[in-house]
Amino acid sequence: MDISPVTLPSRFISLEPMTFAHEQPLIAAAADGDLWNTDVTIIPRAEGMRDYIQYALDGLAQGNQLPFVIRYAGVSPASAMSEDMIVGTTRFYEIFPNDRKAAIGYTWLAKSAQRTPVNTEAKLLLLTHAFETWKLVRVEFITDVRNEQSRAAILRLGAKQEGILRKHLILPSGRVRDSVVFSITDDEWPEVKAQLENRLRY
Repeated sequence: MDISPVTLPSRFISLEPMTFAHEQPLIAAAADGDLWNTDVTIIPRAEGMRDYIQYALDGLAQGNQLPFVIRYAGVSPASAMSEDMIVGTTRFYEIFPNDRKAAIGYTWLAKSAQRTPVNTEAKLLLLTHAFETWKLVRVEFITDVRNEQSRAAILRLGAKQEGILRKHLILPSGRVRDSVVFSITDDEWPEVKAQLENRLRY
């Protein structure tokens, strides 16, 4: 299982390996909607973006994270986004090669990229890599129990809710977070893939 930086291209977007060169584009993406004001996930302000990238790259060096930036290709209909711009980030984390499983998360999108095909296509690219390149048997999604938007989006992917982890994390605000766990397994993947591809057809 090769946990190495890789570019995953598709019709509307490409997922590209995150580097420090993306610091300013990610700051701009987070500023589109002042995303750092959310209390249900962690999105850094400008002064924290370099540390955010460093943490992702440390995880890459340790073999337990594979971080991406999301670049918009400029072909989505009725979009407010500019062509060839960074609109957010996502990554694999908690990668366990021996158990052939990983989680997908740390996903956030500029406001102009929300409610567009961007998230659907990003998840299709990641899941295809997970199940068809890495041959995983399980992919997890873990989100704040209060994050209704994220929970609904994960269910739309075709993931199954498994349960709630009580007092799972303590956020920088000091709030003790309960987390909801979802998963997709390898035997569910063909149906999930077909549904995602169908959603992206115009």
